[in-house]
Formats: sequence, C-alpha cells, structure tokens
Amino acid sequence: MSIESNLQTLNPERFFSADRETRALAITLYESIAHLPIISPHGHVDPLLFSNANATFGSPADLFIIPDHYVTRILYSQGIALESLGVPRSDGGEVEKDHRKIWRLFCENFHLFRGTPSGIWLTHELSEVFEICEKPSTQNADALFDKISEKLALPQFSPRALFKKFNISLLSTTDAAFDNLDAHKAIRDSGWDGRVIPTFRPDAVVNLDAPNWRKNIDDLGKVCSSEITDYRIFIRALEERRQLFKSMGAAATDHACLSPRTEEMSEREASEIFQRALAGMTSSEDAIRFTAHMLMEMARMSIEDGLVMQLHPGSLRNHNHFIFTRFGLDKGCDIPVQTEFTRNLHPLLNKYGNDIRLKLILFTLDESAYARELAPLAGHYPAVKLGPPWWFHDSLNGMARYFDQVMETAGLYNTCGFNDDTRAFCSIPARHDVWRRASANWVAGLVARHLVDMEDGLEMMEALAVGLARDAYNINN
Repeated sequence: MSIESNLQTLNPERFFSADRETRALAITLYESIAHLPIISPHGHVDPLLFSNANATFGSPADLFIIPDHYVTRILYSQGIALESLGVPRSDGGEVEKDHRKIWRLFCENFHLFRGTPSGIWLTHELSEVFEICEKPSTQNADALFDKISEKLALPQFSPRALFKKFNISLLSTTDAAFDNLDAHKAIRDSGWDGRVIPTFRPDAVVNLDAPNWRKNIDDLGKVCSSEITDYRIFIRALEERRQLFKSMGAAATDHACLSPRTEEMSEREASEIFQRALAGMTSSEDAIRFTAHMLMEMARMSIEDGLVMQLHPGSLRNHNHFIFTRFGLDKGCDIPVQTEFTRNLHPLLNKYGNDIRLKLILFTLDESAYARELAPLAGHYPAVKLGPPWWFHDSLNGMARYFDQVMETAGLYNTCGFNDDTRAFCSIPARHDVWRRASANWVAGLVARHLVDMEDGLEMMEALAVGLARDAYNINN
C-alpha cells in the first residue's frame, strides 16, 4: 500500500474526556481558541534558521532526530548509541553521516515513543505538517524519508514559511550573555516581518561552576570591549548586555541553577569571591553562594530595566558524565532533583517580592512543590508568577496534574499560559495544541461541575491560549 493511499487524519476529538458531557464542552471550548496565534515566549530554536530567507532544515534526520534530545534520550535508553543517530561528538569523533541510515534506525524504533509526549508531537508533525499519518516502520522508512525530503526542498517548507503557516506571533530564543546576536540583527535587517526575539541567559558567566567559566568571562569582556578584571566591571558588563538584548526586542531573562537559593552579599564579599574565581581558586561553597547572590542582582536589574525574570532550578545537569564528556551539553542526561522554594527564595522575595515592577516566573521539575510551595507563593507575592508544566511534565498528564495542583491556590491569573521550550521547531504547533486541548478539558470540567459558567470558561480559554503569556512577558501584540 502506498503512503498516499494510506493517509489518515488525527482524530479531531483526541485527548478530550471520555465523559460525554465534559467532552462536548471541551470541544466547544477548544474550537473557540484553536485559531489563535501561537506565542512562544521561551524556547531554544536556533535563530539562524530565520536569519536567511533561503535557509532550509536539511534532511529529515536534521529536523526530527539529531537536535532533539527528547527523541535521542529515549533511543539511547534502549542502548542505541548517539553516534549512530548522528549526534556530533565534542572531540570530533566519528558519527553516522548517512542521514538515511539514521532515519531508518529511528523508524525501526518508533514504537519506543508509544504513549510518550514525543510520540504525540512526532505524530502531529508528520500528519499536520507533512501530510503523513502512516506509522514510521522498517518497511516504510525509505519512502517516508524521500517524501519528507521532497517537501523540505520546497519554498513553502522553509523555516520562514512554516513560521507563518504555524501562525506564530512571537518566538523567543535563548541566548548567552556573550552572544553577539548577529542572527537576530540579520533577521531585523532583512525586513522580514516574523517576530523572533532573544532572551538573556547569563548562566555561563554568573554560575562559577559553569563549564569553561573563565573563557566565558573573557568572551563577555570581548563583546563589551572591556576586559573583566573585577566584580564591578562584571556587573556593569551584565547591565550593558541586558540593555543591548532589550534593544533587540528581548522581553525576558532566563536563569538555570541547581537550587533556587538566594542570598544578598555585600559588594566586598561578592568581589572577593569573584577575584578568587578569576584566579581559579573558588570552592564549591563559593560557587553556590555567588549564584545565590547573582539571583538577587538579576532581580534588581529586572526591576530597573523591566525584563521579566525566569528561574528554572532543580535540574542536575549532565548526570551522565560519559555522555557529557563525549557529546557536551543538552544531550538528554539532565535529571530532576528535589527542590525547595519557600526558604530558598525568602531573601529575594523579602526584598523584592512586593515590588510590582518585578515579574519572577518560577518553573519546577519537582511536582511535589507545586501545591505545597509554588501555588501559595504565586497566590500571595505580586512579583511571582507560575510557569507552565516544564520539560518532563510538558505532557498531557503533566498538564492535568498542574491544573489540579496549582489553580485553586494560585489562581489562573497568576500563571503564565504555555511555552513550548523546544529545540525542535516543527513540534511547536503540536505542543501548543496539546496544551490547548488539555486546557479545554480542565475548563470543561469546571463548567460541567458549575464552578464557572460557559461565558467565564470561554474567557479562561483565551487567557490560557494567549492572554496569560502576553501579560506575563509584557507582549503588546
């Protein structure tokens, strides 16, 4: 049977409640917002894709497999070497270069994604973007590769064209403090009307235990045209870079750390630690305390320059040293740890939490903190907002748990809607569609139980789809 003759469409009622009344309400609620544009205020898509009108995605392996650690981690967990998936090695070692072979391996193991978020996203991408709903398999791998390759060569499948097709209103990238932002400048100078903005991420220079920290500091000095020799120069450099990011359209900063510990140090003490770091003489406690102090400084700067502050704690990065040594960062081996917020954030919130100029968006991988800590914090402090279900919890069931655990205490309007946090560009509409369907299911349950009426439900859906994200990130259109 040919691919073309075996095409099927996704069930339009997928993911909705099995209860007949709730399902009918969910369909109505979903249909009211399905057409709304996508706002993606936090993600990791490479801006280079949009800096050149002639840019392409490359092969199906380039698009679906090699850059997507959600995909490669599942395959690796079954003993499939990352080299065989074409993932580049840090040392330049040999990896599979035949993208057809990589695609065949992916298709042979597509069953591994059954019931997973990646399985949902991949199925949506194949069906809705490439008009392929046949399940990838050993038998059809080559045919699917050829069909997708043909489409990727067409102008209507360029990154810019799909940006428009996906109805993306705004896409935020994540960029190091020392990034030259050349790709963003090229997008702006090209005259293209797609809105792609940077996000200021200073982890590589404010976390003293970051890989290659000393080199990162030198790189920061180069883009600031000022050698960073002390703490004061360092702080001025960060403030300068934030202003540049803001001039390029940035709406937010982004901060990752193992613990959300915050601590205000004197300038003298911070300077002493910074000098020890420059000399390569810091302790692990120095690194912990300096990161905690810099979170305080980032909050201060956000109040001054208006950039929204995002905080992503609780991921033990590079847990698999073998993979990190061989392949580097972001290869699917970051593992969640238990995270405490109430005490750790108290210094920051005690100083800045009542200031309405600050927007601090909190994310977690520790779901046990949702109802116990995060929802009460967001439901009290004017500065605090709750981010959406993040990373491993960006799933149908993760979203349902999120609604159940936070909304009653935090209140809907102290949350931020959804962001897709993806490196896989074509998964953006898939992820937002899952969120909108999960939202419709939740709101439908409220309407069915008469907690809210349908008029309120429709307004809640608009907020969940786009309104909350616009408000949280100060997006005007």
